[in-house]
Amino acid sequence: MGRLLVRGEYGHDIVDELTPWPGETVIDKPGKGSFWGTDLHRVLLAKGITHLVFTGVTTECCVTTTLRECNDRGYQCCVLDDCTQGFDAQQVETSLDIVCGQDGLFGFVGSSADLLAAVNESITQLTPPATPPLLTDDALPPVDELISRYKKGITSPTEVINYVFDRIDRYKLVDPAVWIHIEEREKCLQMAERLTSEYAGNPLPPLFGIPFSVKDTIDVSGVTTTAACPQYAYKAACNAPAVQNVLDAGGIFIGKTNLDQLATGLSGCRSPYGVPHSVFSKKHITGGSSSGASVSVGAGLVAFGLATDTAGSGRVPAAFNGIVGFKPTKGTVSARGLVPACKTLDTITVAANSVRDARKVWQVITKHDPEDPFSKLPHTLTTWKIDFRGPRMGGFTFAVPPPSSLDVCTKDYRDLFAKAVQTLRSCGGRLVEVDYSIFAVAGDLLYEGALLHERMTCIGLDFLQSTMEGLHPVIKELFGRALASPPSAYDVFRDQALQIQLTRKAQQIFDTLSGGVDVLIVPTTTQHPTIEQMSADPLKLNSKLGTFTHFANVVDMCGINVPAGTYEDESGTKLPFGITVLGGSGYDAKILDIATVAEEAFQGALSKR
Repeated sequence: MGRLLVRGEYGHDIVDELTPWPGETVIDKPGKGSFWGTDLHRVLLAKGITHLVFTGVTTECCVTTTLRECNDRGYQCCVLDDCTQGFDAQQVETSLDIVCGQDGLFGFVGSSADLLAAVNESITQLTPPATPPLLTDDALPPVDELISRYKKGITSPTEVINYVFDRIDRYKLVDPAVWIHIEEREKCLQMAERLTSEYAGNPLPPLFGIPFSVKDTIDVSGVTTTAACPQYAYKAACNAPAVQNVLDAGGIFIGKTNLDQLATGLSGCRSPYGVPHSVFSKKHITGGSSSGASVSVGAGLVAFGLATDTAGSGRVPAAFNGIVGFKPTKGTVSARGLVPACKTLDTITVAANSVRDARKVWQVITKHDPEDPFSKLPHTLTTWKIDFRGPRMGGFTFAVPPPSSLDVCTKDYRDLFAKAVQTLRSCGGRLVEVDYSIFAVAGDLLYEGALLHERMTCIGLDFLQSTMEGLHPVIKELFGRALASPPSAYDVFRDQALQIQLTRKAQQIFDTLSGGVDVLIVPTTTQHPTIEQMSADPLKLNSKLGTFTHFANVVDMCGINVPAGTYEDESGTKLPFGITVLGGSGYDAKILDIATVAEEAFQGALSKR
């Protein structure tokens, strides 16, 4: 078999002690093969890993060759010298001398004893609370904290499920329009007990016992998918891959959430199942179309929600409910099992209470799906050399819309955005000017061009024509106008060509090797209307709300809403404000890194209660 015995990623159950843990990455291609032909670099980027410790190697030559591959990509590396025992002593000495030569140019050398001593010292410096805090009435703990409690036996999944259903029952009195379907409590308790039994004494999967919601355009096996349109409803035969990935990772499905009918709208006011309101104010809209998903998270009813985003549907409601809304790059999360709003733009998203939680869920659901025609192969996605210092210490570049583009925002929003920009500059950001007109033109394509008719094609022209009278009045008006003025073939091909041109130009803006920026920062939306204001002018106001979200889907960007403060409206009601960190196609990990820095900088500025 030769010196390099293993060249694959399978067979690790031959020795029980080497069986991979749930969620663990295994790549058996040491040396120069560590990155070539593997997804290792993207996996490390996705996890936000910047420092690597080599604790074991297969052959002498793999020590330095693997490390050099890592070092070339920007990782800070350290080899533990006792992992080389049994190898040729002279080769080991020479190799390690090369590694730590030139003051750590390639890396560093240490021992496992030093590492363990440092770990033990850091543990002893932590002061644990005398009595671990239990579940409170405020909200669910973060995902990592919940799993930590499970591991320590402080909390059980059954306790969390009972807590969740008690909160849901109480919140129905506050807002009865969050859910379209809720699972039976007993069924979820049985799932919690099964997980507890299955993983007793074993490593826990990444989302073990974590309760989550699903927007009612995403299929859950045996549950009716309505898309908030009773005429469209059907019983799902199987789980959407994104849902299945979460279930496989230990998540517990709680229910299906409300939305703007047929996922059309940014208001949250277009559903026959009721109009939910922001967790901050009964008078103000939730945003849409993922209205219920964002409220279910913002109100602490679940730990996270799976939602969707075609024109801002995952980001706008996140901003209006003071949570994180992450739209990954199109094609990195399978869209199978999703009621299409606009197939070329639809993306399954994550609603969460923190960037860290959103990132953890994203790592579970981001998988190539060969049966999804829009799924991108991992090796075709962008990678980049990292800066092991991270965005705060290493710095990052960002662009913002010009003042003229921000005039559409209310004064409160303009003032809060200016403060957010200054905060980002104070934590490593450097402001750079770019040609913003590309994004403005792309945003206009969504509802003023032929793409609106793609939306109707996806829903089904025959269905729309036969059920038009039964649709929500605003949806009926929107589609009625579009049907009355169908585009010509010329219009379709013109807009298609323009979209391709704009997408290429947008991606060039995020090419840092050619003078581009790391991210674009925008206010997630322009204002926070009341439900009454939205009802008075639903189409015009909806379009205004999407000013800074529409273009991201059109030119294949990824983006994440980050809570960035609060303000009081003229009535004295405290409302949230959010910014969106946007990146080019495939730069998901980069925007998550920078969003984490932004979140830390804004921490404490937002308080819901």
